[in-house]
Amino acid sequence: MQTDLFNPADPAPNHQKNAAQLAEQYRHSLNQYNNEYYVLDAPSVPDAEYDRLFKLLQELEAEHPNLATPDSPTLRVGGAALPAFQQVRHTVPMLSLNNGFEDADVHAFVRRAEEGLQSELGKIPAIAYVADLKFDGLAISLLYRDGLLIQAATRGDGSVGEDVTENIRTIRAIPLRLLGEHPPALLEVRGEVLMFKEDFSKLNARQRELELKEFANPRNAAAGSLRQLDAKITAQRNLRFFAYGLAQFEAGTEDSEAPVTHSALLAWYSQLGIPVCKEQTQAASADELLNFYRAIEQKREQLPYEIDGVVYKVNSFAQQQQLGFVSRAPRFAMAHKFPAQEQLTTVLDIEVQVGRTGAITPVARLAPVAVGGVIVTNATLHNEDEIRRKDVWIGDVVIVRRAGDVIPEVVAAVPAQRPASARQFVMPTHCPHCGSLIVKLEEEAIARCSAGWIKCSAQRKGGLWHFASRKAMCIDGLGEQLLDQLVDKNVITTAADLYNLGFTSLATLDRMADKSANNVIAAIEASKKTTLARFIYALGIRHVGETTAKDLARAFGDIHAVMDATEERLLQVNEVGPVVANSLIAFFADPLNKEVVEQLLAAGVHWPQAEESPTNTQIFTGKTVVLTGTLPNLSREQAAALIEAAGGKVQSSVSKKTSMVLAGEDAGSKLVKAQELGVQIISEAELQQMLGM
Repeated sequence: MQTDLFNPADPAPNHQKNAAQLAEQYRHSLNQYNNEYYVLDAPSVPDAEYDRLFKLLQELEAEHPNLATPDSPTLRVGGAALPAFQQVRHTVPMLSLNNGFEDADVHAFVRRAEEGLQSELGKIPAIAYVADLKFDGLAISLLYRDGLLIQAATRGDGSVGEDVTENIRTIRAIPLRLLGEHPPALLEVRGEVLMFKEDFSKLNARQRELELKEFANPRNAAAGSLRQLDAKITAQRNLRFFAYGLAQFEAGTEDSEAPVTHSALLAWYSQLGIPVCKEQTQAASADELLNFYRAIEQKREQLPYEIDGVVYKVNSFAQQQQLGFVSRAPRFAMAHKFPAQEQLTTVLDIEVQVGRTGAITPVARLAPVAVGGVIVTNATLHNEDEIRRKDVWIGDVVIVRRAGDVIPEVVAAVPAQRPASARQFVMPTHCPHCGSLIVKLEEEAIARCSAGWIKCSAQRKGGLWHFASRKAMCIDGLGEQLLDQLVDKNVITTAADLYNLGFTSLATLDRMADKSANNVIAAIEASKKTTLARFIYALGIRHVGETTAKDLARAFGDIHAVMDATEERLLQVNEVGPVVANSLIAFFADPLNKEVVEQLLAAGVHWPQAEESPTNTQIFTGKTVVLTGTLPNLSREQAAALIEAAGGKVQSSVSKKTSMVLAGEDAGSKLVKAQELGVQIISEAELQQMLGM
């Protein structure tokens, strides 16, 4: 591969080279990336880099038509079939779509459709469009004869794919026999095999347990799972499928007719038992298509699967046929891609951050790069072991990923582009904030500053921010910047000091007006009335999260009882094991921690018993409930509090042991799994009725 094609500091190509050399370099790189993506299932660069080179080659060949070659990536789709599978020649080629990235591309698509369908007299017929999702999975063709699945094939190079019939049979979402008494004589369905996010997380967790290589993303996991030579492995991976197209149709004995529009096709597929995605709409203009794009972009992170854009199509199959194809793609459809969530950039340095528990987290300082619509300059590297596993060096070109509000992370290095000046990261031996020794226990992956929060300002800031956070004491207005000033100027040392803050000490701080100071003081005063569970959680005890804090509050009912509890008594609390018990004992064995608790109580922090029991019924005793989707009136926190006060337990994932699922609008994979397992599903109204509200 030509490593000089990408320079994060100057991503434009070297135009001093002649056009023929550039074209050859682009083809070489694109062919390599094709092989990595479609054959090896191990891409070394993000999609955005492939799209960039592809566009450059398209532009170059348009400027110099004599440079176009029969084997140019612009004239083909995907890569060669794996020799381990039998080859399947597609009767109807599996083509890709042209990509659009800007609003102008969508308007141009609609304009071209109108121009292509206008009559000789210049009249433009009514054109309806459909919009659905562009899944990040593996394209598949399913062939049904007389209603029975007889063959499944991958895209391959668009003309020849791989026979993966046995593996496809393991995917429960795909019917082996179509529903209905009179299926078509021949039906070839086009669609996407994918892996849901939750299943992807579970798969990587198993890979870690078995000390095997983790998958980079759900698309790689789906592709790798489907192309296993042993179908038993595929069966364990919980793959899904969505249909989105039709390749062939022959009527059956009842002379049934194929649908005449794309939207009718998807509705028909549902009747046949073939899964289709509900996220779709019809539109009459470019603006309506863009409205769908923006709506999906807003809910993208809440979807249970990965997508990288939306797809627009002319709805009428007759109009599709009239528009036809150009080169490698149809004229009647286009993919509108989201801003890339993965990009290439350079690691300028690796520094460490110190968290509230002393955890040392390496952070990559990056050459600025736009990822997912945001300029990214920092990305987490998690811990030293993760840096070694990903083989990230200072100076490396790396793939950076950002999804929604998730902290950007370095996915992988690109060793082929490693400069001679690159150097390995060495974990510091002493805390950069307080100079204390950094230690790492054998059973933990995370190194920690050995000093406590009294000596280490970084731990102090993190601990105070946690104490004031929304799910703890909920002190509105007391953010990280304000806390940094209070700690740096030695105004506060412990959480108890917050309740001694006066107007003068706040008003003199940078960017703190009189009104803001009064608001913070009012929020601190209001936080004195809380719950025992919030108070325990706010203390920031290692391994004690929200759920454990609630269990402790329910079991003891008093903070002094928790402070004095023995290991034996703590182990009697629901889901408190030796690690949590020892952490609690160690925390309260420190006289300073006990003193801070007493100072907080003396300052007026309290929790009325009525606050701990918002409902008198204990109807959920012994039941576990999972929340999913957006409720019409209650927040998730409020609903969880009601369930827990009624004796129930709120969990994050659905299993056979789940008693019921409280589902709201836009419920995702948890609702699907609950339906598969036959778990009871209730609405907010039913919850309130059960509680007598």
